Amino acid sequence: MGRTGGRLGTAPTILALLLCPGFAWSAEYLVHDAAGYAAAAKGLEPGDTVVLADGIWRDMDLLLTGTGTIGQPIRLTAQTPGKVILSGQSQLRLAGAYLEVSNLVFRDGWAPGGEVVSFRSSSKAWAEHSRVTGIVIDGYSKPDRAQSDNWVAMYGRFNRFDHNQLVGKTNAGTTLVVVRNATSGLDNRHRIDHNWFGPRPNLGSNGGETIRVGTSHDSQSASNTVVENNWFEHCDGEVEIVSNKSGGNLYRGNVFKESRGSMVLRHGHGNVVERNVFLGNGKAHTGGVRVINRDQIVRDNYFEGVAGDGFAAALAVMAGTRDAPLNRYEQVDNALIRHNSFVQARYLFLGAGLDEERNAMPVRSRLADNLFVGDGSGELLRTQGDLSGIAFSGNVQSPTASPGFPNGVQGRSLTLQRAANGLLYPPAGIEVGAPRDLAPVPREQVGVAWYPKQLTRTALDSGREQRVAPGEDTLVTAVAASAAGDRLQLQAGDYRISQVLAVDHPLSVVGPAKGKATLRFSRPSLFEIRPGGSLRLAGLDIDGSLAPDAAGNAVIRVPPGSQAFDYTLDIADSRIHDLSSNKAFDVINTGKGTFAASIRLQGVTVRDISGSVIAAAAETDDLGTYNAETVDIVDSVFQRIDGPLVNLYRGGTDESTFGPAFQLRGSRLEQVGNAGDTSLRLHGVQQASLSDTTWLRSGRVRFTHQTGEPTLRLRNTTFTATAALQSDLPAETLP
Repeated sequence: MGRTGGRLGTAPTILALLLCPGFAWSAEYLVHDAAGYAAAAKGLEPGDTVVLADGIWRDMDLLLTGTGTIGQPIRLTAQTPGKVILSGQSQLRLAGAYLEVSNLVFRDGWAPGGEVVSFRSSSKAWAEHSRVTGIVIDGYSKPDRAQSDNWVAMYGRFNRFDHNQLVGKTNAGTTLVVVRNATSGLDNRHRIDHNWFGPRPNLGSNGGETIRVGTSHDSQSASNTVVENNWFEHCDGEVEIVSNKSGGNLYRGNVFKESRGSMVLRHGHGNVVERNVFLGNGKAHTGGVRVINRDQIVRDNYFEGVAGDGFAAALAVMAGTRDAPLNRYEQVDNALIRHNSFVQARYLFLGAGLDEERNAMPVRSRLADNLFVGDGSGELLRTQGDLSGIAFSGNVQSPTASPGFPNGVQGRSLTLQRAANGLLYPPAGIEVGAPRDLAPVPREQVGVAWYPKQLTRTALDSGREQRVAPGEDTLVTAVAASAAGDRLQLQAGDYRISQVLAVDHPLSVVGPAKGKATLRFSRPSLFEIRPGGSLRLAGLDIDGSLAPDAAGNAVIRVPPGSQAFDYTLDIADSRIHDLSSNKAFDVINTGKGTFAASIRLQGVTVRDISGSVIAAAAETDDLGTYNAETVDIVDSVFQRIDGPLVNLYRGGTDESTFGPAFQLRGSRLEQVGNAGDTSLRLHGVQQASLSDTTWLRSGRVRFTHQTGEPTLRLRNTTFTATAALQSDLPAETLP
C-alpha cells in the first residue's frame, strides 16, 4: 500500500493553500490484496482514491464507505481499466455520500449473496449522491438458474449508474433493480444512463427482467428515476425488458435492439416514455410499449420491424381491473400516446388482456398524430372491448386505415424515406409520427470502450474437423479430446461405446456420406448434455439394444440439477431404434432445472422404443418454468412408440414467458402412444402447429390450455384408426 499526493510547491504556496477556505488534502492508495484494501478503506476523506492493482481479485467483499463532497468524492478504481478482475465470490457495496466506483470487471464467478453491486452495506446504511461508472459484469451468474439475485441494486437517493456493461445473466432475478422503501427513500431521483445492457438469454420462466423500478407494493408513490440513453441489445430474459413499478419515472432516448419483450408500464402512474427507438428487425416477440395505469405519456418514439403480438405488440394498451389490488392491472386512465412512428410493425393491440377479471377498458385517453405502417403479414390492428374511452385524432396509417380504428385515423399511401439518423419518415410536410430530430444514442457511446460489446459463444461446426474410425470406445476418446465447435466425422462401421459421452461444449457428431456408422452403447445413456454443451447429430444409426435394462434410460439425457441452460440439440437424417429394454427408454430426456433454446429433429426415423421420443415435462412450479423454448419435428417417421412422441409441459398461470412453441410437420406416426393412449401431450404450450402429418393406429393428441392466448393450428392432418384430438381450446384448421 502506498500514499501519493500532488506536488505541493514552495512553503509560501503551502501556507496559502492551508489558509484557503475549503482546502483539503487528498490521498491515493495503491493496494494489492484484501488486507491492503481493508487498511486503506478505513477513514477515507473527501478526494481520497483507492486504486486496485491490476490482476485477479478473488472472493473480494469490496465495501466502500465514507462521506465525500461535491467535486471531491471518495473514489475506488482500477489501476488500468479492464485489468482488475473480480472473480469467484466477489461483490461491491457502497454506503455513504458522494462515493464513486469505476473501471472494474466482474467475471468468472457469481455473487455470494443477492447482489453483485449494491448501493448499500446493510438495511440501515445506503448510498446517496454516489456513482458507479465503467463497471463490466460479464456472465457473473449463479449456476442454478432458479436461484435469484440482482446484478445491480440501487438503494437510497440521487445515485447514478452510467457507462457500464452488463451481459450474459442466465439465472433468475433482475439485471438492475431500483429498490424502494420508506427507510432508504421512495423519492429516489436516480439516473441510469449510457449503459449497454447486452444479451440476456431467455430464462424460460418469470424473473428475467433487465430493469425494474420499484415493486407493486410501493407502486402508488413516485420514484422520479431517469433511465436514458441506454442500449438494450438482445435482452430476451422474459416478456418485460423494463418493468416499471412506480410513478414519475422518465424513460428517454433508449435504444431497444432485437430484444424480445417490451417496455412495460406495469404499475405506477404519471410516467413518461419519450424519444426511444425500438428496432426489432423482424425478430419474433420483439415488442414496444405496454400501457397500464393512470396518466402515462408515450410520445415521440420510433418503432421499426417490431414483430411481437399479444402483450408484446408494438403498442399494447391494456384492459384493467376495477378497484385492482396492488399486484393486478389498473385501468388505463388519461393516457396520452402521441407522435410515435410504428413502421413495419406486426401488431397494435388495444384492449389487450380483456377477460372476466380485466374488464375495465381505457378511459379519457388519446392517440394523436401517430404514424402506423404494418409489415404486410396481416391486419395491423387488433382490438378487444369498447374503445370509446380513447379519442383518436390526426393519425395516419399507410396505405389504408385498419378496420376497427374509429375516426381520427386517416388511410393514406405513403412512401417512406430513410433519413440521416437511420430512421424512416413520410414525405416532408406530413408531420405525423416521431420527430425528425430524433437522434438515437450511438452504440459506441454506451458502456465502455475497453471491453468488447458481445456475448462470447461458440457456434456448432465452427471448430476443427476430426475423423474418427470405428471400434471400441474410439468415439469416447474423440469426444474427450474435442474442443468447442468441433465436428467429429465418423467413418463407416460399428462404434461400441462403454461410457456416457459428456458434452460440455458445442459438438457435432456426423456420419459418413457413404455407408453407415452404427453407435451401440452399453450404458443407460449415450450422450449427456452438461452446462455449456450443445449437440448436433447427423447421418447416424443409433442402436439401443445393448443398453442395460435400467429405469430412466435415454439416448440423450440432460440430468436434473445439471443446470444445462440455453443449449441446442439437433438430430438430422438419423435412425434410432431398439430402445425397448425397459418401461421408459426415451430418446431425449430433459431434467428439472434444465432449459433448451431449441430441440429439433429432421429426417429422423425412430422405431421400437418403450418411452417417449422427447420427454420435456420435468418442471412442476407455478412460475411458468419449462424445459424447452422451441421443439420442432420435421419430415420424420415414428413407429411402435409406447410413450408420447413428445411430452412438453409448462405449468402455472404466470404471463411472463412466450414459450414453449411446438411444430410437427411432414411426419408419420404409426402405433405411437401404445402404453397410455396419448401420442402427443402438450400442456401449457403457447404455440402449436401440426401440419402435413398422418397418425395411424396411435393415441390421442392432448392439448391443454394453461395461460395466455395459446394457439393450436392444424393443416393437412390425418387421423386414421386414432383417438384424434383432445383439446380444451378450439383448434384453428388452416386450408
